[in-house]
Amino acid sequence: MCTILGHASVITVDAQRRVIRDGAVAFEGDRILGVGTTEEIRRRFPEGDFRDMSRHVIMPGLVNAHVHLTQALIKGCADDCSLVDFLGNRVWRLMGHYDADDARLSAELCLLDMIKGGTTTFVETLLAHHYGLPGITEAVVESGMRAFLAKSVMDRSTYADRDDSLMDPGMVEDGDECIAEAIAWKEKSENAGDGRIHIWLGPRPVGSSTDVILKKVGDAAKAHDMGIAIHFCEVQEDVETMKNVYHSDPGAFLEKMGILTDRTVMAHCVWLTRADMKLLARYGSTVAHCPASNAKLASGIAPVPAMLEEGVNVALGTDAGTCDNGYDMFDAMRLAAIIHKATTLDPMVVPAETVIEMATINGAKAVGMAHEFGSLEEGKKADIITIDLNHPRIAPNTNPVSAVVYSAKASDVDNVWIDGRAVVADRRVISLNEQAILDRAYGRIDKVLTQAGVENRSRWE
Repeated sequence: MCTILGHASVITVDAQRRVIRDGAVAFEGDRILGVGTTEEIRRRFPEGDFRDMSRHVIMPGLVNAHVHLTQALIKGCADDCSLVDFLGNRVWRLMGHYDADDARLSAELCLLDMIKGGTTTFVETLLAHHYGLPGITEAVVESGMRAFLAKSVMDRSTYADRDDSLMDPGMVEDGDECIAEAIAWKEKSENAGDGRIHIWLGPRPVGSSTDVILKKVGDAAKAHDMGIAIHFCEVQEDVETMKNVYHSDPGAFLEKMGILTDRTVMAHCVWLTRADMKLLARYGSTVAHCPASNAKLASGIAPVPAMLEEGVNVALGTDAGTCDNGYDMFDAMRLAAIIHKATTLDPMVVPAETVIEMATINGAKAVGMAHEFGSLEEGKKADIITIDLNHPRIAPNTNPVSAVVYSAKASDVDNVWIDGRAVVADRRVISLNEQAILDRAYGRIDKVLTQAGVENRSRWE
């Protein structure tokens, strides 16, 4: 028997971008059977198990295009500092002292945060060997989420064109071994969790990765049919490194390395030029826009309006627990809709509708799966969320798109299905033990701080 969610505002993000008042979605197994008005869907499926979702929005599950699973445990440990201090003295030092149990716990905490906030699919950019890749894979499978997991690749232990080593020794890896491990991981875990797990390559930014290893990444991705997730043009130093060391513009440099593909997700891209954007659009590569992270680290504001004008596929990401202090895609949507109005002095730029595309169908395009999810359409995967609008912060907004982007919060998500399987029901996570994860996190963080020699206190203390 199919399930019918009805009497809701349905944001389909289908080809016609239908928003259906008094709409309904029917699904059975892992597939959507129908999307339409409540009357139409109940007529088509008279035996369906009907759920009244009045004062709710039903929409596709959100796609977080840039995530760091292993930084959830150390959120709040790297606030209000420069990027070099953020990386060298905080993030890399703390994660360099992780063991596999710490990394898995952090992943579970991150997964819990994302699921409760309506994220059903994500791209993880950098997973190091010492995090314990089998444990990470197992945690994601248990969560029920759909994931694109990138094994980190590097051959320098610094940032940009600096000569000194910034990385904690526990984070340093050999480039060729990284690629070999990624390929072996793919052979073992690709399509685990009923097809929900996919293994990618995650080269560290230019500077931590030389042209030699980046070319090998490009070749390996092509040979083994793997996507690529990379930080790109996050700060001005990234651009300067490519110009000073490789005498090339950023986009042209990655093109030469074979990194630009239609399954390359490039986080940040704050300092792209129009020429770079045209190249990305030509190859079908995606920018993962991370507005909160870029603002908090004072990296700048990515020129998203220009990217959209040039035809670049722009998706949305939260980045990490250290630079966003959470994994809230509703926060990311609201920021993405607001900050570009301020920088362009144009209140109509990057409207709410565009932001919802960034958080759903554009994220699906980023990973080459727009034919399977990212919109509510008959035959697609039943990745569905419901958002409760019966709250004084939202009511009585009669525009569901506005309500989602400008008023709703992650905590308003009350039901989540992935592959048609309920993972959140009435705000309770079914696939993970929430309280056990929180208790373990509070019990573990002091050990991590002590081992890394990091004291995390307010300036007032």
